[in-house]
Amino acid sequence: MTTLDTGTATEGVMDLMTDLTDTEPAAEPDTDAAVRAVERRVLWLATSIVHHANRVRPNPGGLKVGGHQASSASLVTIMTALWLEELRAEDRVSVKPHASPVLHALEYLLGGLDADDLTTLRQFGGLQSYPSRSKDPVPADYSTGSVGIGATAPIWGAVARRYVRDHFAAGGTGRQWSLVGDAELDEGAVWEAVLDPMVADLGEVNWIVDLNRQSLDRVVPAMAGTRLPGVFAAAGWQVITAKYGTRLEALFARPHGDALRRRIDAMPNAEYQRMLRRRPDELRAALPGDGPDASAVAALVADVPDADLAAAVRDLGGHDLAALRAAFAAIDDTRPTVIFAYTLKGHGLPIEGHPQNHSALLTDAQMTELAARLGADPARPWTRPAPDSPEDRLLSATAARLRRPEPAAPAPVAVPADLGRTPSGVQATQTALGRTLLELNRAAPDAAARVVTVSPDVSSSTNLGGWVNKVGVWSTEERADWFADDAETILHWRERPAGRHIELGIAETNLVGLLGELGATWSRWDQPLLPIGVLYDPFVERALEPWSFGIYAGGRSILVGTPSGVTLAPEGGAHQSIKTPSIGLEQPGCVAYEPAFALDAEWCLLDCLARLGGPDGTSAYLRLSTRPVDQTLAAVPADPAAREQRRRSVVAGGYALRRAADPRVALVAVGALVPEALAAADRLDALGVGADVVCVTSPDLLFRAQQARRGLGGAPTWILDALFPADRARPMVTLLDGHPHTLAFLATVRQVPAAHLGVTAFGQSGGLADVHRHHGLDADAVVAAALTLTG
Repeated sequence: MTTLDTGTATEGVMDLMTDLTDTEPAAEPDTDAAVRAVERRVLWLATSIVHHANRVRPNPGGLKVGGHQASSASLVTIMTALWLEELRAEDRVSVKPHASPVLHALEYLLGGLDADDLTTLRQFGGLQSYPSRSKDPVPADYSTGSVGIGATAPIWGAVARRYVRDHFAAGGTGRQWSLVGDAELDEGAVWEAVLDPMVADLGEVNWIVDLNRQSLDRVVPAMAGTRLPGVFAAAGWQVITAKYGTRLEALFARPHGDALRRRIDAMPNAEYQRMLRRRPDELRAALPGDGPDASAVAALVADVPDADLAAAVRDLGGHDLAALRAAFAAIDDTRPTVIFAYTLKGHGLPIEGHPQNHSALLTDAQMTELAARLGADPARPWTRPAPDSPEDRLLSATAARLRRPEPAAPAPVAVPADLGRTPSGVQATQTALGRTLLELNRAAPDAAARVVTVSPDVSSSTNLGGWVNKVGVWSTEERADWFADDAETILHWRERPAGRHIELGIAETNLVGLLGELGATWSRWDQPLLPIGVLYDPFVERALEPWSFGIYAGGRSILVGTPSGVTLAPEGGAHQSIKTPSIGLEQPGCVAYEPAFALDAEWCLLDCLARLGGPDGTSAYLRLSTRPVDQTLAAVPADPAAREQRRRSVVAGGYALRRAADPRVALVAVGALVPEALAAADRLDALGVGADVVCVTSPDLLFRAQQARRGLGGAPTWILDALFPADRARPMVTLLDGHPHTLAFLATVRQVPAAHLGVTAFGQSGGLADVHRHHGLDADAVVAAALTLTG
């Protein structure tokens, strides 16, 4: 955090800035005067919120508090106009992260926050650093802070609302707004979303790009304002530009005005920013430049007073009510819209336009000077407008217009715990996914009606084909299935509003962004969904950050990673996941499972579905495999009570698959490598070394139980005693198709010697036996490790 000394070089410019904040053209209507008065109040409050957090509130620890006065100032006009004149109660807005103080200022003026709340920015339990749906006193419409993810969330919110409308006649209407910083458009997640074919039909989506041409460290060198509109237009978006304000447009209309327009249009970003920091005499000399239009520009501005010239140079569309109103009025609701609103970073502050103003803080003296210009009282920073003043009446009317009914608590979705089947033959857990969904559709249609599956173009290769054929693909309108009469077409692509599968392009970020919004419909529109996203397990890492952010924001969903691990042998190292088991263990707000058998997968999936759709819900990650496994190895109990005990153990984290009469070692395996553990146990038994075999379904839940045994957390601990009773504490070999440290903590349950087998290197293509042997995952490796431990 820095303090910028404006110095004598800009004192004249700061004197002229009074024109920006205290006066308007003489013909300004009364409504404009009230809006501008609120705008000044918002600028003061947003700046004061950050000032109080850093310079007023005690900070005994001495750590930088932070906050972004300049980034907030650039959006003040846009947000004031949007809230006071454009938004309706059914609209939702995603606010760029660094403008959170502006959001809180508006919430305060509209009655949502108390004055005491404004003193708590970045304080424990107070206003969050960035807008938050789950942690702020007034829940934000969308959590932001992860660059690019919050910006795109309204796109997926629009899809989720339409899905709820088509299936449950709920969700209403309303626009979905994103307020995006121009530097945020560098994020790849933005373009993955903008370019998805589904997005071109979302007419309720509106983005406003805060085009202040500065990033964190510098003035952005490229002329993004001339390049980016073409990208949006090519993707089917309507593009609107609010570039210049009324003062500049008036100058452009005068003789030689076209020369001035050409000069400013062509001016590099850094040169323009430097104009903002010049004294009046320097500005007048530098503005014409040295091009062919220099003499014409000089003639045009020769008789323009210093104050008017400084104001005109700063007169950009993002700070002009007329330009913004025209942009809002031009929105075409039949397609998504992006408005490029040119702004000044730090608009109206002493640090306006400085290339290093991103994290700069105003000094006490600068705050005093700002208060004088804005008509505020530094001793009473949180003063509201006078009762019954024009701005008070405007704010009251706005608050009434934007008031939303309190959402009702949705009824929980009743998901059966067991469908009563016992799979037989040879199956993979990936196959069990599609079969379980089809069986749920038959056995519990009310629950299945809430299930929505999402895939990035991998439905057939992840065994969702049968489900897709049964429930259809969701589309906002019925579309022809041109291959319906083709006998060789196995996967039928029937697109209709009643469909329950959503197919996106190959972009994992889009998949999990949509999952997060589908998983939040219970809180937005009182309609819980049970969203399941399916992708290749190696790409969980690519999707992890936005999925994690969705969980943070309150979206409950199930992420299925399949196929997984080096067990996907022929695919080679590029498609063999190693770290995902430990990722599942480490991800907050998520329960991770890696079942070994089809029935285990069914029970885990049903349990995960039951955790969704409410305020106390939990997301889940299922890691599945394509390896066919003999289902008789599961030894599912026939007795109903014993079967239920097995199910409880499966969803709690694991179960004892085999108990030796006189155990000397415990083989603990996960997922697709359980057959290797069983084969090793048979061989060890033939050598006179009894081996228990424990099938772990969730290293995640077992780790929580172990933490709880140490007084860290409140997870149930009974599962540890069931799997590893004290009287069977023996040396342990752990085995999984992933990084071995995932299970290493299990040796501490009974403090036993252990060997941990897994994958620590990139994979190889080949046959399954060769690949397992290469990584030390085969029965030979298990037997050798067990014999070494037992001496």
